[in-house]
Amino acid sequence: MELFTPDFGLIFWMFIAFGILFLVLWKFAWPMILKTVDARADLIDKGVEYAQDAKEQLDNARRQAEEYLNEARRQQADMLRDADKMKTQIIEQARSAAKEEAAKVMDNAKLQIRQQQKEAEQQFRDRVSEFAVAIAGKIVGQQIKEDDAQNRLVDQLIDRMEKTN
Repeated sequence: MELFTPDFGLIFWMFIAFGILFLVLWKFAWPMILKTVDARADLIDKGVEYAQDAKEQLDNARRQAEEYLNEARRQQADMLRDADKMKTQIIEQARSAAKEEAAKVMDNAKLQIRQQQKEAEQQFRDRVSEFAVAIAGKIVGQQIKEDDAQNRLVDQLIDRMEKTN
C-alpha cells in the first residue's frame, strides 16, 4: 500500500513545486489571463453598446421613415386636394367663359336682329311710301314733281300713323 501512502518528502517537494508553479502563474500568467478576460469583457461591453446604438439608430430610422411616409401621404393628399380645386376652378372658368361667349353671341345676334328689323322697317317705309305716292297720285290726279318732296310727305304720314298707334 505504499502506492496510496506517500512519504513526507514527496509531499513536501510537491508542495514546494506547487508553490513555485503557483507563484510563477500568479506573477506572470494570472495578470495575462485577467488582462485577456478584461479585454474580452470590454469587447463584449462595446459589442453590447454597439448593438444598443444600432438598435436605437434602427428605431430612429424606422421612426423617421414613418414620419417621411406620413409626410409624403399628407403631401399627396394636399396635392390631390389642390388638383381637385384646380380642376373645379378650371371647370368654373370654362363655364363662365362659355357663358360670356354665349352672352356675346346672343348680344351680337340681338344686334343683328335689330339691324335687320331697322332695314326691314326702312324697306317697308320705302315700299309704303311708293304705294302711298302712287295711290295719292291716282287719287289726286296729279303727280308731285319732286321725289324728295314725295318721300318727306310719306315719312310725315307714317310718323303720324306710328304716333297714333
